[in-house]
Amino acid sequence: MTPLDLIHGLHWPDLPATVRARAPLHLLDLIGVGAAGTRQRVSGIARDFAVAQFGGARPLMFDGRGSSLPGVALAAGLTIDGLDAHDGFNPAKGHIGCPLFAAMLGVASELDVSGEEFMTTLCIGYEFGARAAMAQHGTVADYHTSGSWGAVTAAAACTRLMRLDTGTTRHALGIAEYHGPRSQMMRCIDHPTMVKDGSGWGAMAGVSAALLAQAGFTGAPAITVEEAPGYWADLGQRWYLLEQYVKPYPVCRWAQAPIEGVLALRRAHGLTADMVDRIEVATFHESVRLATRRPTESDAAQYSTSFPCAVALVRGDVTPADIADDALDDPEVLRLSDSMVFAEDAHANAVFPGQRLAQVTLQLKDGRRLTSDWMEPRWDATAPATEAEMRAKFHALADGPLGRDRADRIDAAIDALPATPFAALADLLVQPISR
Repeated sequence: MTPLDLIHGLHWPDLPATVRARAPLHLLDLIGVGAAGTRQRVSGIARDFAVAQFGGARPLMFDGRGSSLPGVALAAGLTIDGLDAHDGFNPAKGHIGCPLFAAMLGVASELDVSGEEFMTTLCIGYEFGARAAMAQHGTVADYHTSGSWGAVTAAAACTRLMRLDTGTTRHALGIAEYHGPRSQMMRCIDHPTMVKDGSGWGAMAGVSAALLAQAGFTGAPAITVEEAPGYWADLGQRWYLLEQYVKPYPVCRWAQAPIEGVLALRRAHGLTADMVDRIEVATFHESVRLATRRPTESDAAQYSTSFPCAVALVRGDVTPADIADDALDDPEVLRLSDSMVFAEDAHANAVFPGQRLAQVTLQLKDGRRLTSDWMEPRWDATAPATEAEMRAKFHALADGPLGRDRADRIDAAIDALPATPFAALADLLVQPISR
């Protein structure tokens, strides 16, 4: 199977039953994160920008105001990425679902596609995106954000929905790769701001590439698709949708193993924060680089290791409310965040990105030192979140901004999707939230 065969030749019955069962849960997760993401400042800015600068009548996600298809994709991608709680793929060092779904939303609504076609395209997008990401990271030295290969993934999904021919599809993939945001991830790690993982811009670039190709605009071949055959050899044999991780906490995945270490020690020893002098973490280089100790915005708190670890010790959890607004000024959290000690570990570096390892030591005020096992983030592909856990996460994120009734209806509409029009879900997603 070639990448073009994957895009245009695969159908819902061709997918393994395990993939068909898992895909709706990832869609639910993305939508729940997007609902909670509307409360982030970046989402309001992005939606206002899309309305003012892009124009058009296609309604924005959770807003209702009109924009163009690229504007819908930009706003949806920035809204979901505005809360770092969406799914991801370890070898990609990033997120497939966010730019993929953000690009598909407006196009699928515009074309009034079936629920089965939407879900098939979503599954294809995860498979395409996993390989595009690995191909780029395997052939390009710098570490780029999800928006870069996410642009090519978004274009692939849109060409499927738009029923473009294979020649036009090749142009769309080439345009998206050429014009996609080749943004450097570690720059945002060192200086965390609203640019984050580039997913919104990648979604916008992918939709734009498909529309340009449809209009006759030509593009150079996508190198990661056409000149990296080793990354595409297992199409139809290995299903990377089943190897995505899900986040229990709305912060960078690199901080989540240390959080688990803190919580494990807190539970095992009945600790309270006032008993702890400092937190020490041994982990991999990239996690150490999440170095913001006193974030002043939620975006910076999400790209920190010390701050959410301190939150976990003080509160026993890390929720969106714990990394925003007045919670950023909690004196006990800041004390522990300021005093945290990091050490790079050679083994943790060696196994990254396939594994994200951390070991936590708590130095207690009474002189005791308590050390955790080597921890990994929860809900990895090797021990995935259950259906019940993913639905509980969705409601924890979505019920507040949407209300329980609307969240329940979205949940039910996703379950019904393969047999119902996508419009039944889309109508629930574009209704505005009071701002």
